Amino acid sequence: MNPEPPAPLEQPIGVFDSGVGGLTVLEALRRALPGRDFLYFGDTARVPYGSKPPELVRRFAWEISGFLLRQGAVALVVACNTASSVALADLARLGVPVTGVIDPAVAEAERYGHVGVIGTRATVASGAYQSRLAARGKRVWSLATPLFVPIVEEGLWSDGVAELVARHYLEGAPEDLEALILGCTHYPFLKPLLERLRPGLTLIDSAEPTARAVARSLPAGPGSGRVVHYVTGDPEAYRALAARLGVRAGEVRKVELGAL
Repeated sequence: MNPEPPAPLEQPIGVFDSGVGGLTVLEALRRALPGRDFLYFGDTARVPYGSKPPELVRRFAWEISGFLLRQGAVALVVACNTASSVALADLARLGVPVTGVIDPAVAEAERYGHVGVIGTRATVASGAYQSRLAARGKRVWSLATPLFVPIVEEGLWSDGVAELVARHYLEGAPEDLEALILGCTHYPFLKPLLERLRPGLTLIDSAEPTARAVARSLPAGPGSGRVVHYVTGDPEAYRALAARLGVRAGEVRKVELGAL
């Protein structure tokens, strides 16, 4: 006898990232909206986005957003700084609420005068953070730190190689820097290391402020708190890495790139 198919999700919120980094945003969203159902899309076959041309990232974001809407998503959270920096204006035309991760993080930095930004090459090159911070009167230091993404994707954030890379990246950071925006949703897994290397520096990641922004704009229900994960790469590798990040990815479904 075939098991009953799972019940459809109730007005789920779609969340997407190039890989596992967006799970930090997903978990913050689940805490902020415990009654909501979620669809999480990790484009693990095409990670990282930060080294790819902006027009290609825009295409990926459009494909994934369309897929999530076809699965019933009623709102979208772009849990990827690269996609937020280059594709958010395009996605605003979809006719559903779309929230990126950049503006919430910038708002979180309001009380600091000298703010640093680290992120992928595409995010830093876009100037999305720098222009917003400068418009608020902040002094801004920024640096592309692309090696952090594969370090996290490989689960090496506690490895010695992560410390070597972090020391290299931070050696040019100004001594009077007050806060550092982690401009990639992969980077929060490196927070213990960064805090040890630069004690006293406030680290800002977008997960919690983004979740608060979404919670202010969407009702708490309906739903049961269920999450379905979609990945373009190997589901078992994704499930194993998610577990290392402290996320239990129960329902993981493979999506062929041709289906996007």
